[in-house]
Amino acid sequence: DAEARDASSPASQAQQDAAQHDSTDTDQVRVTVGALDDGFYVADNGPGIPDDKKEDVFDRGYTTHEDGTGFGLRIVEVVANAHGWAVNLTDSESGGARFEIRTE
Repeated sequence: DAEARDASSPASQAQQDAAQHDSTDTDQVRVTVGALDDGFYVADNGPGIPDDKKEDVFDRGYTTHEDGTGFGLRIVEVVANAHGWAVNLTDSESGGARFEIRTE
């Protein structure tokens, strides 16, 4: 059944997750993706990343969670660099994190 397969596909799960984040609950972190002249950005309205940690987040093994691997943002940086892009971490307009991915 095609409909059943679609309901369990990653795209459908992402759509469900996005719908959950569209609620009016102001405690939820919201993620925004937008275009830049030479790339794109992913930003959130979370607590942000302290200035003294911004360079550390791309280090292999860096994590703030006891059960974290610290691979996530390192992988993002490696993949971006492999495509000739650069990843920059800054603050979003709401004070959260903003990752800008740009062509070099």
